[in-house]
Amino acid sequence: MGPMEESTEVVDQLVELIREISEFPECRNTSKKMYNNLVRRVKLLSPLFEELQDNEASLGDEEIGALVSLKVALDSAKELLRWVNDGSKLYQALQSDKIAYEFHKVTEKVEEELSRIAYDEFHLSEEVLEQTELVHTQFKRAKDRMDTPDLQLHFDLSTALKEKDPDPAILRRLSEKLQLRTINDLKKESLALHEIVISGGGDPGDLLGEMSVLLKKVKDYVLMGYPEADTSESEKSSVRHRSPVIPDDFRCPISLELMKDPVIVSTGQTYERSCIKKWLDAGHKTCPKTQQTLVHTALTPNYVLKSLIAQWCESNGVELPKKQESCRNKKSGSSVSDCDRVAIDALLQKLINRNTEEQRAAAGEIRLLAKRNADNRVCIAEAGAIPLLAELLSSPDPRTQEHAVTALLNLSINEANKRSIVNAGAIPDIVDVLKNGSMEARENAAATLFSLSVIDENKVAIGGAGAFPALIDLLCQGSPRGKKDAATAIFNLSIYQGNKAKAVRAGIIAPLMRLLKDSGGGMIDEALAILAILASHQEGKLAIGQAEPIPVLIEVMRTGSPRNQENAAAVLWSLCTGDVQHVQTAREHAAEEVLKELAENGTDRGKRKAGNLLELLRHTINVAGEP
Repeated sequence: MGPMEESTEVVDQLVELIREISEFPECRNTSKKMYNNLVRRVKLLSPLFEELQDNEASLGDEEIGALVSLKVALDSAKELLRWVNDGSKLYQALQSDKIAYEFHKVTEKVEEELSRIAYDEFHLSEEVLEQTELVHTQFKRAKDRMDTPDLQLHFDLSTALKEKDPDPAILRRLSEKLQLRTINDLKKESLALHEIVISGGGDPGDLLGEMSVLLKKVKDYVLMGYPEADTSESEKSSVRHRSPVIPDDFRCPISLELMKDPVIVSTGQTYERSCIKKWLDAGHKTCPKTQQTLVHTALTPNYVLKSLIAQWCESNGVELPKKQESCRNKKSGSSVSDCDRVAIDALLQKLINRNTEEQRAAAGEIRLLAKRNADNRVCIAEAGAIPLLAELLSSPDPRTQEHAVTALLNLSINEANKRSIVNAGAIPDIVDVLKNGSMEARENAAATLFSLSVIDENKVAIGGAGAFPALIDLLCQGSPRGKKDAATAIFNLSIYQGNKAKAVRAGIIAPLMRLLKDSGGGMIDEALAILAILASHQEGKLAIGQAEPIPVLIEVMRTGSPRNQENAAAVLWSLCTGDVQHVQTAREHAAEEVLKELAENGTDRGKRKAGNLLELLRHTINVAGEP
């Protein structure tokens, strides 16, 4: 990768990173001061990187290295902020010194990396330089300052832990400071505690014991309906009758709470469906209770235990927790749930069976259900369908394979399901379907890869699995829909810098040039968009330059849509930068006249590229030596 491409990539990544941090919600819990200050300071760095992005300057190795190091520091800041935002409020309160130290470390690291940057080399405007220096000064002050501990909070936590029935005033203060004021807040905190148990391998430890005690006391306070507690009447009434001791067999071994949807894993142990699903989605391959390796990850409903729990609840006056409405919403006028868990479980049993006809029919039905609505996609994934469908990608029956890949495509519309599909190891098999499946299966495999590639780390995995040759083949030989699916997947995968060379080496440039010259093929938009991305990479620039693209690029700038004019100018700019021969060719094809028109009437980006190209044409000495 050349200096220009490398500097462009790291600046683009920094702009995106700061945008993500800027969009984090405001924090209101015990970490709010440190959290909000860090977000505010990082946001103020935005003009620095936006100006670098607009300047499109080629930076030296030292400057690029400094920016890469700063990105690493800001990545750490983003992860800390995300953890504070999503993590347990009780953990943050009990470990406030540790949290403060983490913020101090991140602040110190960002300040250190800001100090390494030679801003003079960036040719910044005076206004942006002044703001950057101001932000740097703020980071310097912050790293030399540690926030004073909240003594009142420490006293309240200690008292609430020691006393069996703490003063309601103490619980009120904790509820307010920890932002555990509603049933929804308490549910989120309970889930956060479960996540800590799962990430710790299932061992709660002393700290988690303290967190559980505090959560129970705050929960009891909120549910008792004190005036200060922000709890609705419906929330209170749904959880009032919980005094009987719950039998251990009715508790989930992970959450230790009454199970509402018990399921059996391959070792024979029973868990709450949502809890074991999270355990499996975290990448674990073992049974949490026995530590035995799971033969498969299918979850089988434990109807006998569910019936016993229902009987116990009725006998003890306990209201059985309701399952999520998303899996039980009934269609108007229908007596059968649109996403009936029992029906889905029956379909999954057919997928497990080795009967080809049953597998084909079940995969087809799941495909249709997953297409129908968002609730179905959640319900089907929670039932454990994704690993089973991934296995069917290798089915010798073409129709079953087609149903399986299309079902995964439909399920992948849900963001969480994208990760589950990748965790099931499906990418290599999807690529294999793209290479060898029926035309419909290949089209849907390409669309699935596009859907999965929305998540950045998946771009790396898909490129590494050899997807480009198969996508290019579909781009050349597929139906109109297949070509569109292949092009969108190639475009999205090529956003990742490491995939650009893979696409070029797989032979993408020649087919793109053919599509660009075929005015009736309906693929000019896609071809130009991909070329504009690949032209920013040195190998892409060389390969495009060898395809004699300048006449057709100038024609597009003359007659194409605004978006295509913009992309054509971007490709031409990349080709002409540092290449006198391409500049001369552009001159010979009357590029100046077209560029003047674009500089007047194009999109903002098109105007900017056209202006840069005009400057380049005017100041570059041509091959004959004339100015």
